[in-house]
Amino acid sequence: MTSLPRDSILARHHWHVGELAWLAAAGACYFIFPEYLALGTSVLVMVLLVLSYDLLLGFAGVLSLGHAVFFGLGAFVAGWLALAGWTEPLSVVLAGGLAAAVLAALLGPFVLRLSGLPLMMVTLAFGVLVFEAAHKATGLTGGDDGLSGIQFAPIFGVFDWGLGGATSYLYVLAWVVVLFLVLKRVVSSPFGVMLQGIRENPARMRVIGNRVVPHLTLAYVLSGAVAGIAGALFTQANAFVGLGVFALDTSVDVLVMLVLGGIGGLYGAFVGVPVYMLLKHFSSQWNPYSWMLLIGVLLIAVVLQGRGGLIAILQIAARRTFGSKT
Repeated sequence: MTSLPRDSILARHHWHVGELAWLAAAGACYFIFPEYLALGTSVLVMVLLVLSYDLLLGFAGVLSLGHAVFFGLGAFVAGWLALAGWTEPLSVVLAGGLAAAVLAALLGPFVLRLSGLPLMMVTLAFGVLVFEAAHKATGLTGGDDGLSGIQFAPIFGVFDWGLGGATSYLYVLAWVVVLFLVLKRVVSSPFGVMLQGIRENPARMRVIGNRVVPHLTLAYVLSGAVAGIAGALFTQANAFVGLGVFALDTSVDVLVMLVLGGIGGLYGAFVGVPVYMLLKHFSSQWNPYSWMLLIGVLLIAVVLQGRGGLIAILQIAARRTFGSKT
């Protein structure tokens, strides 16, 4: 295997104009599309969830079909705390992330000894079991009705949540920016380079004396924490949480959005999620039964172009247009 020099790997995670352009576009949407801020908030929550999954799959090479478990746990922890009277928003979000991180720390040393199809099937089975358990535990989850009547205190004691979604949009956007910077720092660190080495050749990493499972477990914990934070933000933005947060569909959607945008690099989420969710939203309004066909055709077209997803296609188009690297 021909490996890239460490400086070359880290250079891919320096700031560039694409990140600033996305942030500017997200800010512009706040003013240009005020009637779609609720949808925009949902997009931002899913961006954060897909970012967490990109760390796990794109950098550590761990293909899980149970990632919704961490998202759902964070969402329900936020709901439980709010109904119990703990309504301070920031601490609730951190509590949701902590709960998901603890679960990931308990699961990681066992499931991450597997790889490939066995790992995928075990995480799939665990996700299904959690969903069924949540469905039966109506006293905790509300069953099919979910948890409603959830309210949170104003952010910093000043900013009310309101009905239009303006506060929620900016609040979730701030979390996305902060956690993106954290994850970017992580993947640009020696730990991030180690994860990429494990992804490419775990046997070789063991031979040269690196402990594979502990490193993967740490990545699993961090990924689970960010997913739990996304779940808590989902509950805060919607003032409701239902069993759908644990559903297999959620885990599959996350995988599809990441593949659509581009695996690895942390940038696929910023393209794949908006494209997927906006196409789903508007095409389902046009025809509720055709949006999956459109997504399927787009996904096939992107996959045929290689692993880079829409990000790679946009980069190629930009180079051909401007004649320089983006």
